[in-house]
Order: sequence, then C-alpha cells, then structure tokens
Amino acid sequence: MLETGRFGCSSGPNALLVFREMIDSIDTIRKKLNKKEPMFQIFQNDLFSNDFNTLIRSIPSFYEELRRDKGGDFGPCFIAVMPGSYYGRLFPAHYLHFIHSSYSVHWRSQAPANLVSEFGSPLNKGHIYLARTTPKSVHEAYLDLFKRDMTLFLKSRSEELILGGRMLFTMIGRDASVNLSEDQVSNIYELLGMTISDMVQECGPNDSLLQIIAGKKKRATPHEGLIEEEKLDDWNMPIYLPTPEEVRHVIQKEGSFHITRFETFKVTWDAEMGDDDLQMRGKYAAATIRAVFESILTTHFGEEIMDGLFEKFASKVSQYMKLHEGEYFNILVSVKNG
Repeated sequence: MLETGRFGCSSGPNALLVFREMIDSIDTIRKKLNKKEPMFQIFQNDLFSNDFNTLIRSIPSFYEELRRDKGGDFGPCFIAVMPGSYYGRLFPAHYLHFIHSSYSVHWRSQAPANLVSEFGSPLNKGHIYLARTTPKSVHEAYLDLFKRDMTLFLKSRSEELILGGRMLFTMIGRDASVNLSEDQVSNIYELLGMTISDMVQECGPNDSLLQIIAGKKKRATPHEGLIEEEKLDDWNMPIYLPTPEEVRHVIQKEGSFHITRFETFKVTWDAEMGDDDLQMRGKYAAATIRAVFESILTTHFGEEIMDGLFEKFASKVSQYMKLHEGEYFNILVSVKNG
C-alpha cells in the first residue's frame, strides 16, 4: 500500500487533482514494468475549520472517474481526511511514503505576537503585513516565527515519513535580489493593506462612531462600510513569504531531510491571462485573494465591508498592473527523509 498525505488541502476542486496526477504517473511506470497497480491510501489534511464536507462529497466522482479511466486492473484507492494543524504531529511514526503541500506552508501558526512598542503603540501601523516602511523589528518577528514553525513542520513530517520517504512542497516566497522602485510594492498583500487603509473612516483617528451618528461627521456609505483605524493597526496577517535562502537554511539546520530539488519560478497575479483588459485582470487577481483571505478578514473587519473592499482592491491592482508586472515568487522544494 502507498500511503500519501496532502497538507493544507482546502476544499476546492483542486484538492484531489495532485493525487490524480500522481496516480497517473505511477500507472504509466508500472505498465512499462509490467507490475500490478499498488493500493493507495490518501489523506487530506487541513485545519478543523476547513469545509471537509465539500471535499468528501467530491470523492465519489473521483472514484468513478478512476474506475472509468483505469479499468479493472487498477488497484483500490481509499481517501480519508485528517483535520488538524500541520505544525505538529498528525500521523503515526514512519507511516507515510509521500507528502505533498501546495501553497500552504507560507501560512504561519499565528500572527507574530506583541507587535507593539514599549509604549503600547502598534509597530506595523497602517499595514496588515510586511511593507516597505515596516520596521526591522517586525520583519525579525515574522522571520523568527517562520523559523520556529518551519522547523516544527519538518521535524513532524520526518517522524511521519518512512525512511527514504519523499516530500514536495510549494510556497509563495520573495526574491530579495530585486530592487524595487519607489512606486512598487513588496507583495500583493501590501496593496491589500493599502486598500484597507483607504477605507479607514475619513473623519480621522480621533473621531468616533458616536460623532458620526450625531451627524458631526460623514459616515461611509453602507456599501463601503466603516473601518476604524484601530482595527487596521491591531491586525497582522498570519503569513510569511521567505527568501529561498531562508527556506534552505531552515531545512539544513533542522537536519532531517536531504534536498533533492530546489527551484524558484514566477507566476503573474492574473495567472498569465494575456488580456489587455486591465480591469478584468485586476478583478481576477482580487478574486483569487478574496477566495483565500475573506474568511479571516471577515472575522476581524466584518462581513459588511467585504464587497466594497474587494471592488476597491481590484481597482488598485488594475492601476498597479498598468505600470508594473505583478508577480508571485514561488519556491518549490523536494526533499528525501533520512
């Protein structure tokens, strides 16, 4: 039996895609070698809050497609879910043969704690993630959290993999060698933070909601909602986009894995649409961010502002892409256990 797990599977239509590709590859090889198809045990992992019901409902059609395409000589395939944080153990020791994670391990276990000065003021004021004007101490806090999280992730996976087992993961990182011009941003999340900052109430930080209700200040329209400055300053995104050097350093220092492949590649924010319609490209880029981040943004800022926020964000992305090539910098790593 081939035991494999995917960490950070979410619940969308791509949750099972990687396993179909893996099964197809193994099927091609075993036919050339005239071998019997192995039995597959596939585990899907994400946080307890993930919508596993949606994922489970897609399994019957996955099975049906396999039976239709592979025929009677195809070995059994069993799929199960394993909820929980991958920053810790999830499986028995020496249990899995292969682990895959796609665009998940740049998520942190939490946002860095205590991002305030000795006087209690926010250190990353006006931003939701690392920006060009973010203080060095905030960068260091994010980097320290990344090192601790990633070390725990590697240690946990090395204990769950068999000796010689493989792991492949892709994450969004950053290219530290790029020199940005003054009108460029470090990442798309900086643009999102700028959009939220634009939506902070126009009356200013010292004016309260009571003043707005009393008619002394103009409130934002219901479509735009109202974001208080304190809400923006109190929230930081629980992600970190590392450099390739930072990723390589953590893997080598933790010591459980040998790197067998290490690559970087870029994908534009609009997934290479090749469309001259900047408005459409901006909407697409904003929709991909909304699909991932809306739930946590809603928890902090409220659901009522989401439509207005992402309309403004789409416009801001369009304006930016008129002048610059917005790109995700991706890091792909393949490692072998032991």
